[in-house]
Amino acid sequence: MTSDAPYSSRARILWSFARPHRGKLALGLVLGLVGSAGGLAAPMVTKWVLDALAASDSLAWPVAALLGLAVVGAAVSWYQWTLLGSLGERVVLDARRAIVTRYLGATVPALTARPSGELVTRATSDTVLLREAASSSVVGLINGTVMLIGTLVLMGVLDLVLLATTIGAVVIVGILFALLMPGIAVAQERSQEHIGRLGGVLEGAVRAIRTVKASQAEERLSRQILTEAEASAEHSIRAVRREALAWSIAWTGVQLAIVLILSIGAWRVSEGQLEVSSLIAFLLYAFGLMEPISELTEETTTLQAGIAAAGRIREVEQLELERDERVARPELAVSPTRSGASAPPILELRDVSAAYGPGLPRAVDRVSLTIPRRGHVAIVGPSGAGKTTLLSLLLRFLEPQGGELRLAGTPYSALTHAQVRERFAYVEQDTPVVPGTIGDNLRFSHPQADEDELRRVLAAVRLDDPASGIAGRLDEPLANGSVSGGQRQRIALARAILRNPEVLLLDEATAQLDGLTEASIHASVRRQAEQGAVVTVAHRLSTVVDADVIVVMEAGRIRTRGTHSELLARDPLYQRLVEALRLDRPAQEPASAPATS
Repeated sequence: MTSDAPYSSRARILWSFARPHRGKLALGLVLGLVGSAGGLAAPMVTKWVLDALAASDSLAWPVAALLGLAVVGAAVSWYQWTLLGSLGERVVLDARRAIVTRYLGATVPALTARPSGELVTRATSDTVLLREAASSSVVGLINGTVMLIGTLVLMGVLDLVLLATTIGAVVIVGILFALLMPGIAVAQERSQEHIGRLGGVLEGAVRAIRTVKASQAEERLSRQILTEAEASAEHSIRAVRREALAWSIAWTGVQLAIVLILSIGAWRVSEGQLEVSSLIAFLLYAFGLMEPISELTEETTTLQAGIAAAGRIREVEQLELERDERVARPELAVSPTRSGASAPPILELRDVSAAYGPGLPRAVDRVSLTIPRRGHVAIVGPSGAGKTTLLSLLLRFLEPQGGELRLAGTPYSALTHAQVRERFAYVEQDTPVVPGTIGDNLRFSHPQADEDELRRVLAAVRLDDPASGIAGRLDEPLANGSVSGGQRQRIALARAILRNPEVLLLDEATAQLDGLTEASIHASVRRQAEQGAVVTVAHRLSTVVDADVIVVMEAGRIRTRGTHSELLARDPLYQRLVEALRLDRPAQEPASAPATS
């Protein structure tokens, strides 16, 4: 739902957030109407007091009525504020729950196509704008309208001439408001759009702060971010100016109306056409007229901002969800215990093709590959060959456009996403940390792991040594800056090994490791390959030279496959890849300096 959508459509979107709470909204409206009735009655009771005073009657009842109105009004106002305030927070919570659920249920391509900072803005600042718009604004608009109409009606009961004067002022103010409000709404919406863009750029800058500083791009990036901030501020200031003009017109119009009412009213009193108590009551209504006008102005502005925010939040619903075309039948569930010569391979790709969007070139093209239940399969090739795309297909981050994938003989189409992914552990190329402590990161895919299991996997990835200190810091919050890149990569690998998967997928899992640590990781991978399947994507061919099968990819297709020695003897591309890293140099030749972890 874009900002160009009809206003009525966007208003319905806002109502969709409030609809589940319509019972409390109705109660809040009733309370508001009760409060409005008390406010409308107060000037009339004041007139009663003045009339009783002029006639030397008892003041007990009129004064008691005034006190009663004050007490009831305070109680009703407190309960209404509490009710609508709580309701507003519930609306925000519901919206955030829907957004978070949508984000985490969306397909990977749909989610990664948008800046993550902008997505965060939808769940933070945009949802806050819903609080008032979807709760108290609607009630406030109705109450303000009732107060305005009720005030004008009671003014007419007191004096029709003065009412005509008041209506003239209200009409003029209303016309000016109608001209100003659309501009306020547009300015607020444009401001929030720039805030979303600012969040996207800023999040990316913070995430890549080392690259930013190394590139001496702080000033350039600051200008880019501040350009969005300035644009947001410019539109907000434009909205503030229009609001200030609207309020000034309202106040000035009411004040001039009161001066005119007082002048005409005094003349009518002098002519005997109006009682002094009626004039005072009328002036009280005139002074109070600013309240419903102010309320209508404020709530209309809030409603405009909320409608714009609701439209942006509903854009989240356009994110494509991961959908299981059918509910997997229990008899098709993959059995981890099935083994033997008759057992099908753990994974099969049959003539699979895939692209990252309609009209885009194929990232993999008619790939057929078999992954046995045990052993190490390595996938190598130049950048852009489709290696990581294969892993995305295996994990169902990406759906094939043609061909078929099978898990232990069962087509992927007959299984849910969860049934597929429960058989895998995955170490992705960027090895991001997940929220929480070091221990939380290790247990992320196996929450029930005990201390002995943690110590075992930390030893497997050489994080149990006192120098790293990782084993003694499991309760320490983990951030990108609290550990080195190599340590972060090993934590991710330990997390995968801890799950003891049937298929371990490694995407450049040793890219940031030193030679000794890489050798230790190789030993862990070999042990894992003895009990399950390991699929490794690597540019560093030293990671995969001892793999059981090496698959060479080029331009989205499988070029050839074989062992290291076989490929080195017959495939020119593999020879060039090896030569680029000089993996075939004599043993006595000095190795290049290893990467530090």
